[in-house]
Order: sequence, then C-alpha cells, then structure tokens
Amino acid sequence: MKWDKKESGNFEDRRGMSGGGKAVLGGGIIGIIVLLLNMFGGETGQTIGTIIEQTQGSQTQTETTQTRELSAEEKELGDFAESCFVYNTETWSTIFEENNMDFQEPHMVLFDDGVNTACGSATSAAGPFYCPSDKKIYMDLRFFEELKNRFGAKGGDFAIAYVIAHEMGHHLQTILGTSGKVRQLQAEKSEKEANKLSVCLELQADFYAGVWAHYNKNLLEAGDIEEALSAANAVGDDAIQSKMQGHVTPDSFTHGTSEQRMYWFKKGYTSGDIKQGDTFSALLD
Repeated sequence: MKWDKKESGNFEDRRGMSGGGKAVLGGGIIGIIVLLLNMFGGETGQTIGTIIEQTQGSQTQTETTQTRELSAEEKELGDFAESCFVYNTETWSTIFEENNMDFQEPHMVLFDDGVNTACGSATSAAGPFYCPSDKKIYMDLRFFEELKNRFGAKGGDFAIAYVIAHEMGHHLQTILGTSGKVRQLQAEKSEKEANKLSVCLELQADFYAGVWAHYNKNLLEAGDIEEALSAANAVGDDAIQSKMQGHVTPDSFTHGTSEQRMYWFKKGYTSGDIKQGDTFSALLD
C-alpha cells in the first residue's frame, strides 16, 4: 500500500508501556476465537460485543509507564497504522458530508498485551476491537503475526489497513445508531437469532471496509485487495471453527463465513455505495 505519514490528535500509541489491569474479553474481528474457546467449555454463545458492553464501568484505570523503547520497525508500523486511521477518518468525513450527515471522529489506541477501556479490560488475545462506550479502536499490532502464522492469512500491510477499516465500520454503526438497534433486538431474540444479527453487523463492517478501499484506490498496490480478502477468509467463523474444533456449527456463527466476509468486502469495494450495505435485509429475509 502506498502511504504518506499522517498524524492525528485522536491517535495514541501505548506500546512499550506497563499498566492495564485484569483482563476480560474484548470484541473485534478475531475476538471470536476467545468466544469459541469458551463455547467449547459449555459457555453460552453471547456475542463479543455484548460481553464487552456488559463489562462497562467494571474496571478501573491504572497508570501507564514507559518500560521499553520501540524498535524502528515497530515505530514504522505504528506510523502506518496511524496513517491508515487518518485515511479512514478523512474518507468517511467526506462521505458523510456528501450525504448531509455529521461524522464524529473516533479515537485509536495501540497497545501491548492488555488495555483498559470504557467497555472493560481486554488482552491481545481478543484481537483488534472497537469499544462503543468510548468510541475508540483498540489494536495490538502483533495480532497480525498470529493471523498469518496460525490462521493462514497472507499478511502484508493492507491486511492491517483492512482490519482498521473494519473496526472503523463498527464506529460508523455506532454513530448511525445501527449497533444500538441491533442490541435491542438481540435482547428479544433467541441465541440463534441473536447470533444472526451479530453476523449482519460484522458483514456490514466488512462492507464499509470495502467502501473505504474503493475511495482510496490511489493508495493500492498490486496484491493489496488479495491481502484483504485473505485476512477476511482467515477470520470466517467456518474457517476458525474448523481449525479450532475440527467441525463447524453454523448456529453459533457471530461473524459470518469466509465466503460471506469476502463477498461483502468485495461488494463495498466494487460499488463504493454505502446504500448497498444492508446486510440485514440480505441475510434475514
């Protein structure tokens, strides 16, 4: 991916710092792994988003102190993540303005190992996630090595860009009111039906990531879209369940299959039209 260093006052790099408190579950693109492990042990199939919201206000903040210097490679990766974040905020600010809507810029935090949020505390094992209570995207960049080495994604810088764009999609759902409506509906549904609604949310976030890529084609290099699709394929519920437990249980899906995730990302990328991202009508009718 082509990129120039961009800076944001809403970006915070906490890597190399200590502090963080006791970890609970986080929610995000790969947080399903933690959820699946719990399900194997007989836990209920709540969505990660629901779990992290239920922890809101239950954790206290702890002071952070610098414990190590970041390497040159880590600093460059952080600069890339911050630049992707800025590219996202610039793109969505423009799209919202074109549609006579107000865009509220989120924040983004990079961390090592664990982090405190307004939704509770989370470890790196939860993967990148978005907390609706403080409107922040949280990410441990070492996650991408796990995605590549354990789950077979191609890797590459655009895989990082895709994940950031996906989490930005969850921010869009929050400020547009989509997430709140879904949570209300889930409270009235069975576990199976609530899971379907979670799948719709996740696939719509993939769609929004594709829309962002559509508006930033000038930044793309050969193989970038393939890197995004490879990441989307690797984090499909069916792919993860097959690797983790040897078989799939569709009723427990909360993020969508590999095929669905790639389809909706590609639809967003091809169309560039936010009005075509109604995953709810497409999947629930």
